[in-house]
Amino acid sequence: MIHAPDPHPFSIPASGIRPSVAVIGAGCIGLAIAWRLASAGCRVDLFERGQAGRGATHAAGGMLAACVETEPGEDGLLPLTRASQALWPDFARDLEAASGMAVDLRTEGTMVIALNADDAAKVRFLHGFQRDLGLPVEWLSGAEVRRREPFLQPGVAGALFCAGDHQVDNRKVAAALQRAALAAGARLHEQCGEVALAVEGGRAVGVRVAATLHRADRVVLAAGAWSAGVPGLPPAAKPPVRPVKGQMVCLRMDARLPLLRHVVWTPGTYLIPRLDGRLLIGATTEERGFDDRLTAGGQFALLEGAWRALPGIAELPIEEAWAGFRPGSRDDAPILGESGIPGLIHATGHHRNGILLTPVTADGIARLVLTGGTDPLLRPFAADRFLAKGAAA
Repeated sequence: MIHAPDPHPFSIPASGIRPSVAVIGAGCIGLAIAWRLASAGCRVDLFERGQAGRGATHAAGGMLAACVETEPGEDGLLPLTRASQALWPDFARDLEAASGMAVDLRTEGTMVIALNADDAAKVRFLHGFQRDLGLPVEWLSGAEVRRREPFLQPGVAGALFCAGDHQVDNRKVAAALQRAALAAGARLHEQCGEVALAVEGGRAVGVRVAATLHRADRVVLAAGAWSAGVPGLPPAAKPPVRPVKGQMVCLRMDARLPLLRHVVWTPGTYLIPRLDGRLLIGATTEERGFDDRLTAGGQFALLEGAWRALPGIAELPIEEAWAGFRPGSRDDAPILGESGIPGLIHATGHHRNGILLTPVTADGIARLVLTGGTDPLLRPFAADRFLAKGAAA
């Protein structure tokens, strides 16, 4: 049985040097780190190749599903995801207070539904696996599923349910983080194009944008799927991160009578209802590099999978469709902490858990910068784990 460590609230050391920090990447991870460090009194500069919050953060679903998404082989990630999930209520409250903006943390819970007997066998296996790990999951009968979500298809066979797996509006989180970081004193540099790491004498000393060197005591690499391609990275410090394409589509419900209240995983998709009536359907998993084109096959698979579970969507208008790039590592776990190059810290490779892991990543990286100490929660996810297996980063 796996138990997550008790989450610890972020606290600013009362004394000590406040280093200057350059953060490469202004998605939710980079913005949250900048917010924490600027709040602690550091001089923080954020550098974004495009527009802040428009990468994987913008494309995500915002699920905080540390329990129902845990599958065999992912046990090692569970202490980190569960600890971050426990931090989210306070993190959201603090962020809303600092920014004056809502992030729409919703606590209805998450279902993984079975549409027929074959599905039920698979979902019951997953339920047993997660229950044996000590996760707070339960089995719902088909009748109970329909009572909670009456617009699901009538033949639904049952569902795995976790009351503690929540969601936030990821786009609102990004906007709030940007406002909070700026209010704390961080400086944001957008539309930078190429942002290069500056190294002198084997140490990271800042970043270069065009001909300008921006010096900093510490550099945090939080560029998501683009992290390995940042110019100036020594080979030993390149994180093994690749883009994993995901297509999504958004429908428009009647916010006064939504078809769905819970986050629902179906055999081929997931459905995320928003407070404003949007219904997000995701997501494909494609190894296509940085090809951001929407495809007929990808969109069809999403819509058909959602329709089989929730037939009423056939009448809903399509509001938006997009593709994003998850930053996937070799083991699909994040790369956090010291890079092996003095002055350079990794905060990347979060794959499908970027929003979920934002609080624990921001707190752990901020502590590392401020104190030099690595949080035990982050230690298993250092880049040197790949070297330990005999593979060069």
